[in-house]
Amino acid sequence: MKANLKSSPRRSRLVPRGAEDKPQIVRSGHRVRKLDDIYARLLDTSWRELLGIVIVVYLLINLLFALAYLATEGGIDNARPGSFADAFFFSVQTLSTIGYGKMAPNGLAANLLVTAEVITGFSFFAVVTGLMFSKFSRPTARVLFSNVAVIGPYNGQPHLMLRLANERDNRIVDARIGVTMLRKETSAEGAQMRRFHDLNLVRSRLPMLQLSWTVMHPIDETSPLYHATEESLRENDAEIIVSLTGLDETFSQIIHARHSYIDEDIICSATFVDIITRGDDGRIDVNYRLFHDTMPL
Repeated sequence: MKANLKSSPRRSRLVPRGAEDKPQIVRSGHRVRKLDDIYARLLDTSWRELLGIVIVVYLLINLLFALAYLATEGGIDNARPGSFADAFFFSVQTLSTIGYGKMAPNGLAANLLVTAEVITGFSFFAVVTGLMFSKFSRPTARVLFSNVAVIGPYNGQPHLMLRLANERDNRIVDARIGVTMLRKETSAEGAQMRRFHDLNLVRSRLPMLQLSWTVMHPIDETSPLYHATEESLRENDAEIIVSLTGLDETFSQIIHARHSYIDEDIICSATFVDIITRGDDGRIDVNYRLFHDTMPL
């Protein structure tokens, strides 16, 4: 059930693995408010994007106030007449409440600008501090999922199998996993809709996850994958969604991790290469270099 990656176009996923997999959703007739829920939007960005936005906004604030100081014509003592650099760095000192003392505001207009900039600075740094703290304190999961899922026999019955592991050295307590299949279906009236089907698992809960976990779904008459083929999975835009929750033992917080597999990520008649070996001295060796490797049956 392995598709040809070169001949098949890239499909979008409900659970993207990267930016190129994100579905392009166009909400026609929906009024978009760019500034609505901006705090949540910033929290959802990556660290690189957030730092870039903070730096750009910081420079833009100082640029605007520098231009305003220049318009006061002599509003900054000890600054060179018409010097944008002096006005800009005076704005940096004011916004950051540094106040080296060499340059100072002169006149009512300049002092009003300083007052406005100090208020702006307090607000800006308060928001940035809140964003940084929230991103640092958010519970994150370091869970590694196998790049592919395999279909192979277990106790004489075909099973869909995928593998995951805890990348941290601690344990995930009361780890629970759910596997769901999303596909397009046509009703008796001819209406098309996307339906979710829960996949039964051999084991859906572990008291603690420290090393690896091979998740298995038996493919029997009750399974949505029963008699499924590569073509049927592709035609129905089938996607297998994996969701893991558990309690991080170190942070004592609930963590979440998710992954997905589409038709090109499923290998038939294969099994995963064993990655755990036990030595005579009781040492357990986990070889993550073989984590995504499979072998045909």
